[in-house]
Amino acid sequence: MEFASEADRAYANGAFIAGGDSYPPKWAAAAAAFRATARWEELSYGPGERHRLDLFLPGGDARGLLVFIHGGYWMAFGRRDWSHLAAGALARGWACALPSYTLAPAAPLGAMVVEVAAACGAAQARVPGPLVVTGHSAGGHLAARLGCADGPQQVARVVPISPLAELAPLMATSMNATLKIDAAVAEAESPSRLALRAGCHVWVGGQERPSFLWQARTLSEAWGCPWTVAPGRHHFDVIDDLCDPDSALVEACLGGL
Repeated sequence: MEFASEADRAYANGAFIAGGDSYPPKWAAAAAAFRATARWEELSYGPGERHRLDLFLPGGDARGLLVFIHGGYWMAFGRRDWSHLAAGALARGWACALPSYTLAPAAPLGAMVVEVAAACGAAQARVPGPLVVTGHSAGGHLAARLGCADGPQQVARVVPISPLAELAPLMATSMNATLKIDAAVAEAESPSRLALRAGCHVWVGGQERPSFLWQARTLSEAWGCPWTVAPGRHHFDVIDDLCDPDSALVEACLGGL
């Protein structure tokens, strides 16, 4: 495989996962099947086209709210691609919100942080109780940002999954032509450089690219919080355990709350 730079190679995921191209359509199909049988509603949290979230509700009163923020290098996907990941929380009696947010290049990273904070506020207005925020990859970055000292005070815990916690290495990638990360953005929006206020547990797959293992460990060390390396999991299947209410990942999100 050829890459434009070593940075592009370091942050390529699908190229190093067998059948990587098959995952997005599988996610979309699983999400559609889940929505067909679940109890859910769509909420607006702002005026923009992507200022929408899907809120999945358990059978009785919710014990609290889990928010899942999707990945896609801040440039791809939306809430409807990940509905099935609400299953584990719902089975434990929690509501689960999945927001869309404005993607790059239409929005800079700082604006995305503001948007997902607003989405959490809109969902929590509908569902009282503890608020836990998780997210995957770029969504892991946004989840971690909501646990920082300048994030929403109501966040009890963040569980960034395979997060992009230090943004400087991405400045050397080809995708930065779209993301527009510079030194000022890296300083302001890298969770590893900011103070943590909420509880935190960092999660990453054991078979991920070395760059993502480094990102996860960097965040754990910066924040002095636990991190788990999930054996055998790669970047595309590390989120699957959110579907299982008895998984260690769901326990890391909701246990003790």
